Amino acid sequence: MIFVVILGLLFYLYIDREKAKREVPLPAKLHPAVEENKEKLIQRAKEKGISIVITDGFRSIKKQDELYEKGRTKEGDIVTTVKGGESYHNYGLAIDFALQTKEGDVVWDTERDSNRNNKPDWMEVVSIAKTLGFTWGGDWEFKDYPHLQMDFGLSMRDLKNGERPPKQG
Repeated sequence: MIFVVILGLLFYLYIDREKAKREVPLPAKLHPAVEENKEKLIQRAKEKGISIVITDGFRSIKKQDELYEKGRTKEGDIVTTVKGGESYHNYGLAIDFALQTKEGDVVWDTERDSNRNNKPDWMEVVSIAKTLGFTWGGDWEFKDYPHLQMDFGLSMRDLKNGERPPKQG
C-alpha cells in the first residue's frame, strides 16, 4: 500500500513539474548574453577591417513558420528545415549574420577578403564568434552558414519543455 501511495505521489509531482515547464513563457528578444556577444562580434570583426550586419536575431514562432513555408507552400527557396518552436532563434539564442561592403550592400560571399589578409572574411567572423561561445551552423550536416547560436547546453527538447538558460549566461 505504501508503494502505491509513493508511486502516486511521484506521478503527481512529475505531472505538476511538466505542467510548470509548459507554462514558461517564450522570450521576446535575444538572451542578454547573446545580445552582448553579438555586439562584441560586430566590434571585433570591425577591428579586423570586416563589416558585418546581423540579418536576424530573435524570431517569433509565427515568423519561423512563415520561413518554413518558403519553398514548400510559398514561393521561394527553402531557407530553414525547422518549424516554429524548433529553432534557437525562437528562444532568443541565435543570430544570423552577413558581410557588408563599403558601398553598404549586404552579401553572403563566404570567399570575400575585403581586408586583404588572404583569409576569407566569413571564416574570420566565424572564428571570432566561436571564441565568444557561439556554435556555427556551417559545422552541421545541414549547412546554415549565416547561423550562430549559444545553446547553454540546452537541447531543443529542453527548451520546448520550458527550460531556459540563466540570464547571466
